[in-house]
Amino acid sequence: MILQAVRFSVLGTAALLAVSPFLAQAQEGGQQAPPQQAPPGGGQPPAPGTPSVPSPMPSPGQREPQQPQQRFPTQDPTERSPFPQEMDRPIFLSGKVVLEDGTPPPDPVTIERVCNGIARPEAYTDSKGRFSFQLGQNMSVMPDASVSSSADMGQFGSNPRTGGFGGARRGVSERELMGCELRAALPGFRSEVVNLAGRRVMDNPDVGTIILRRLGNVEGLTISATSALAPKDAQKAFEKGREEFRKQKWDRAQKELEKAVQIYPKYAAAWHQLGLLREQQKQLEQARDAYAKALEADAKFVSPYLQIAQLDAREGKWQEVADTTDRIVRLNPFDFPQAFFYNSVANFNLRKLDNAEKSAREAVKLDTQRRMPKASHLLGLILAQKEDYPEAAEHIRNYLKFQPQAADADQARKQLAEIERLGGLTSETRTAQPQ
Repeated sequence: MILQAVRFSVLGTAALLAVSPFLAQAQEGGQQAPPQQAPPGGGQPPAPGTPSVPSPMPSPGQREPQQPQQRFPTQDPTERSPFPQEMDRPIFLSGKVVLEDGTPPPDPVTIERVCNGIARPEAYTDSKGRFSFQLGQNMSVMPDASVSSSADMGQFGSNPRTGGFGGARRGVSERELMGCELRAALPGFRSEVVNLAGRRVMDNPDVGTIILRRLGNVEGLTISATSALAPKDAQKAFEKGREEFRKQKWDRAQKELEKAVQIYPKYAAAWHQLGLLREQQKQLEQARDAYAKALEADAKFVSPYLQIAQLDAREGKWQEVADTTDRIVRLNPFDFPQAFFYNSVANFNLRKLDNAEKSAREAVKLDTQRRMPKASHLLGLILAQKEDYPEAAEHIRNYLKFQPQAADADQARKQLAEIERLGGLTSETRTAQPQ
């Protein structure tokens, strides 16, 4: 019976689904890519994924080819363009991010450009909350498992000319800023926004101060309260360690980060960064120890929990994944759709279909920018197991809508066809299904 095949297919791949949306693969065909850079303050460099399981976002190291420059059909070659030399002249932005009390965030914050509802990371703040960057030149900005990544969505609405996340080097033109805003992204906080529409190359790059306001009823954050208490020598070593990490100078980074935690053993952010470094060096048990020490210092620091969940998922420790992600969603049920996704995969493998369905629905609901279309696929397969064929088919169609070229798209189409057969879903009944 094909439903059994669907089930075993899911059980075979669901064990890997948990890590696929957040672990970018190297290159298609099994080639190894150079080590990826990571956020300066505790970001997760994409760990090696599983080649047979596609990521719902393009690998940050891959860029689509730039399209040849074309004139508007009615443009006179002698007529001055309203966007002079827009392909060659970069747009720079700078500013500052502060909390409501006027202090800078204790750890780096992602600066995002949001265009027509699609968010792309552009830069990070420094230790004083300042940022400065060229639009579209986000080559060193990488997503982190602790943040609902704002990675470019590729076929989900990115501009192929900019290449999106880790995209092409040519930057962003004035025209492309129509419908765009700039914001600071930090789970547990709401950001003021800066309108970028109409911004010109020669405008003052300073966009001013962006204020982050703490949301109520949220305990779990991706910044640690211990960072503000760290002695200056520890903070200085931490800053140096992050900088060396960005440059992929692993030995120097390790030296500085170990110095930071030696000076201040409760430096949760430094322990977390040290864990990321050890993961990068394939020292997984040492990484796990570092994350544990980060949580000993600050039990409400979400980032280490997510890294631990990733490590457990790779090892198939599904009860541990379920327990860890339960903790995350209790701390912060609003900002981490990936935690619900991990939780759903774990419960699916534990044969707890009701819990798996509940978490998958939350993941889909919170994933408003379709960064994790795999959640729809997973929900569809869970519902198929529960013999809710019409809704199962709807979610798998949604997955194929947003990931038509995914590596497992053919498999998903076969699953969809069998679910439609089992549910007696003819073309007429599919048309009648509510969208």
